[in-house]
Amino acid sequence: MIWNAVNALGGVGLFLFGMIWLTEGLQGLAGQSLRRVLARFTNTPLSGAVTGAATTALIQSSSATTVTAVGFVSAGLLSFPQALGIIFGANIGTTMTGWLAAILGFKLDLGQITMPLIFLGAFARLFGGARLPLIGTALAGFALIFLGIDVLKSSLSGLEGVLTPADFPNDDLFGRLQLIGIGIVITLVTQSSSAGVTTALALLGAGVINLPQAMALVIGMDVGTTGTAALATLGGSTPARRTGLSHVIYNCLTGVMAFLLLGPVSVALGPQGIGLDGQIALVAFHSGFNILGVVLILPFARPFARLVTLIVRDRGLSLTRSLGKEMLSDPRAAMDAAVSTHEAIAKAQFAYLAHRLRHREDTRDEKAELRDIRAAIAELRSFVEAVPTLQKTDPDAARLSSILHALDHLRRLNFRCAQEPRLATLRRDARLRRLAGLLAGCAGLAAQDADRAALEHRLDRLSRLLRKQREIYRARIVTGGSGRLNAEEMGERLDAMRWLDRVGYHLWRIEYHLTKISDSQLPVSPEHEAAVEVLKD
Repeated sequence: MIWNAVNALGGVGLFLFGMIWLTEGLQGLAGQSLRRVLARFTNTPLSGAVTGAATTALIQSSSATTVTAVGFVSAGLLSFPQALGIIFGANIGTTMTGWLAAILGFKLDLGQITMPLIFLGAFARLFGGARLPLIGTALAGFALIFLGIDVLKSSLSGLEGVLTPADFPNDDLFGRLQLIGIGIVITLVTQSSSAGVTTALALLGAGVINLPQAMALVIGMDVGTTGTAALATLGGSTPARRTGLSHVIYNCLTGVMAFLLLGPVSVALGPQGIGLDGQIALVAFHSGFNILGVVLILPFARPFARLVTLIVRDRGLSLTRSLGKEMLSDPRAAMDAAVSTHEAIAKAQFAYLAHRLRHREDTRDEKAELRDIRAAIAELRSFVEAVPTLQKTDPDAARLSSILHALDHLRRLNFRCAQEPRLATLRRDARLRRLAGLLAGCAGLAAQDADRAALEHRLDRLSRLLRKQREIYRARIVTGGSGRLNAEEMGERLDAMRWLDRVGYHLWRIEYHLTKISDSQLPVSPEHEAAVEVLKD
């Protein structure tokens, strides 16, 4: 009995490895297609639910679907109610694994062909080109799933007659609650409801448990999937915490509904009802209560989203609330959030610059705003630097490079905005005041949602103008064109002119890189950037 239990655990391990490899292969093959589908077909919570269910069933990963949805919310591409539809639909998609195991693993018995499939998968992974290794990984994972099911079946068959439903909690209210608790623990340990459902199918097939007991276990496993989501409510970005709480509330409500339906459904599907095969009845129950839960919650998706928003308040810096470590597992989602956050920080910095150039003194609140922008820049840079290494051919590698360049200019611009003596000097000279007014107008325009390409061209012209005016102003000051100035005043005014030149240049370079990001074009090389910096200095 002990060895049978050990072998059964090995079968579960093979199943888990199979799920990991299958998911990795399918996610790699899906690539950007997953993101395009989720972004395109999620106009409403209903379409989001259908899309979330379909994509999760295809890639066999609800976490990948959920992380992508969170990334879209962080980037402003989806509203929270739309993302809720995807999350609810992902719950339906995860139940497809149970159908796969019940029909192909327990009914058709594919265990005999798993070894050749594993060999083909390994061969494709070792000697394939770009996509063939991904196909090989998925194929090997698919085979391992059924090898694990085969080991699980053969191991648990040895327990037939040794363990019976009588050895488990009774089929009464307290007993069902105990089984739900066991199901929750199993999912928390394995981090996979699919593995738990497959184990329940094997136990049911071996006669170790009966249908109502298996249904109670599955309810617990479904609720247990909220463990990871619950952890997300304790940390991570605001969208991630709201998503995690939504998942917890929804699955708990669905679990309560399924518990109330357990008795009538087990009778209706069991021998006393239509006499459906026990394993098919179990996966039908699992899919059924998840589908019913989505149908019931979708009409209230927007009020539900408002409730969650009220419970999970914004915290931390307002400019970086979309950033969270949970997104680093998906570099594309992380880059989406980083780009949108950078745009928000840049607009805040541009607006601050325009205001300071037009007003003589900054208030305490304005000084605090500048410090918050500085802290947001540092936080965003740390987040971007934590993004996993990307291949040079990956389009996100170009975005990453552009963001790092733009962040460097944004940091310098923030530093220059704190140089009060130079700002004060600008107001003592008519020419400097005029140039500062021109710079303020362009900064104010950059803080708005203007045509990015046209704005970048305008800022480029401004930077060139300020560079030219710097030389003209220097010659004018040195030759005494501004009247009699002592050496100290002359130095301060030249320094203020240089400040205008540098600030204009930073404005242009920030907008330049943001334009390249939006156009998905490669940024300038670091060598060119360094050469331009030397010329400017």
